[in-house]
Amino acid sequence: MRISEAEWVIMESVWAAPGPLTATDIADRVPTSRDWSLATVKTMLSRLASKGALKHEQDGRRYLYSAAVERSATVRDESKRLVKRLFGGKLTPMIAHLAEDNALTEDDIADIEALLKELKQ
Repeated sequence: MRISEAEWVIMESVWAAPGPLTATDIADRVPTSRDWSLATVKTMLSRLASKGALKHEQDGRRYLYSAAVERSATVRDESKRLVKRLFGGKLTPMIAHLAEDNALTEDDIADIEALLKELKQ
C-alpha cells in the first residue's frame, strides 16, 4: 500500500490519537499550514480506508476512524520502497549520498556505527 505525503499527515494524526476519531477531530489535528477543508480531509479518509490503511465504524451519523495498520510497519514498508526506488534497493549508496551532502551529523554517524556493531554480534 502506497501512502502519499498528504495522506501521511492524516495517518500521523490517527496514529497519535488514543482512540478512534471523527473526520472533524482529524481535521482539527491537521496543521493549519495545510489549509485543508473538512471536505478535503474526508476525501483523504475515504482514500485511506479504501487502501486498507484506515478502518471506520459508524456512530450515528458520523464515522469513527482508527488505524488499520501500525505506524512501524508502514514506516518499514515506505522506507524499503524509498531505498528501492532511489538507490536500487541498496543502503550503502543512500548512506554515501547523505554523507557526501553533509546530511549526517556526528550523532548520526555514532548511531549508525553502534547499530552496525550491534548487528554484527
